[in-house]
Amino acid sequence: MIKKDGKILIIDDNTDILFALKLLLKKHYKIVKTEKNPQKIYSILRKEKYDIILLDMNFRKDAISGLEGFFWLKEILKIDKNAIVIFITAYADTDKAVKSIKEGATDFILKPWQNEKLIATVSSSFKLRKKNKEIDSLKKQQKNLKSMLNASSTDFIGNSDLMKKVFENIEKVAKTDASVLILGENGTGKELVARAIHNNSLRKDEVFVSVDLGAITETLFESELFGYEKGAFTDAKKERAGRFEIASGGSLFLDEIGNLSLQAQAKLLTVLERRQIIRLGSNLPINIDIRLICATNMPLLEMIIEGKYREDLLYRINTVEIELPPLRERKDDIILLANHFFKIYNKKYKKKISGISNKTLNKLQNYHWRGNVRELQHSLERAIIMTDNKILKPQDFNFSNNNSNKIEEMELENYNLEIIEKNIILKILKKNGGNISTASKELGLTRTSLYRRMNKYNL
Repeated sequence: MIKKDGKILIIDDNTDILFALKLLLKKHYKIVKTEKNPQKIYSILRKEKYDIILLDMNFRKDAISGLEGFFWLKEILKIDKNAIVIFITAYADTDKAVKSIKEGATDFILKPWQNEKLIATVSSSFKLRKKNKEIDSLKKQQKNLKSMLNASSTDFIGNSDLMKKVFENIEKVAKTDASVLILGENGTGKELVARAIHNNSLRKDEVFVSVDLGAITETLFESELFGYEKGAFTDAKKERAGRFEIASGGSLFLDEIGNLSLQAQAKLLTVLERRQIIRLGSNLPINIDIRLICATNMPLLEMIIEGKYREDLLYRINTVEIELPPLRERKDDIILLANHFFKIYNKKYKKKISGISNKTLNKLQNYHWRGNVRELQHSLERAIIMTDNKILKPQDFNFSNNNSNKIEEMELENYNLEIIEKNIILKILKKNGGNISTASKELGLTRTSLYRRMNKYNL
């Protein structure tokens, strides 16, 4: 028999009980410590933590009230609030059992006990202790990850009037639980806005879950968002919680919300109305408590008119709208952002570049930035990696002023937006030799979004 790597503490004034329990449990657990005097609980628990504590309810002779047990239970939980305590007593009734659980005990064992039942009770409590440890560990990891994400979220900066308005809106909505819809072109920082809302909300200490709906296929939509039970489909080797379930208590960010099919929209709407999900392969509803934040670069109102988007879903997701301006409309922020990214990547790549020349800053300010802040960030990173200069010069950036405003300078024969979009996609695909990855990056789209547009225009 393999012993579980667990530590058991038994506290009882009867030496025969201590001997019998130790003899039984040491077959299953590596460490079993016994103690007759409850006064020593303080020193024992301050030196060592135990997975399970078996505690007698009555220490004085002929005592049957259990008051001593409840007193020592409180003292144990003061020292270790996560302690797993199992009461052992010869005088049990329903009221005591109920009170035990209310006071913080995990379970109740009657004297004389049945060995199999006692081992089963301790075993299930040990599993609970392990699970609690895993949860604590995950919470610590989440806290560390959250601080790292918060540190990286400092890229969300700006001094322009347009950005000041965005910051004001975030401050107003963050403290509420209202659903927020973030609008804006790709690369404008929609996820950073979502994180800023979460980090300033009442849920800031809970989880933030981000989902790129543009990267989830129709067939995986339910399993990814709602989860599944073991055996729900061929590859479901074990149960898995969906993103809604994981995000419960915190915030759920659904990016590319405009990319959902009508069928997926209907399923999402049902979950938002009922505040419940049902895993694939199950009939049991699971309550969810999330703060919903969505984002898109697509014209949802136009899509509603065209019958491509549900109006009732739009009402559910946009209690408040926050629109992010494209970078070209807040030119005052370009120098601020360029210097910000310069400091980050100059330090990251251990370069000794002294700064960005005025001519270069002027070039950056006059560039169109189709990919917005994301494109500016990548351009600074590349320039710092590739340059041999002591200061960043215009030639360190692989675009020219002749190309910077191509879209603005295009002579359009037709002002239909779909025709314009189709022509631009064709030109970028041709320019990149049909390479979807490169073309999608240049267009500021995900690969999935570009594929959908190509399918839409039969390209």
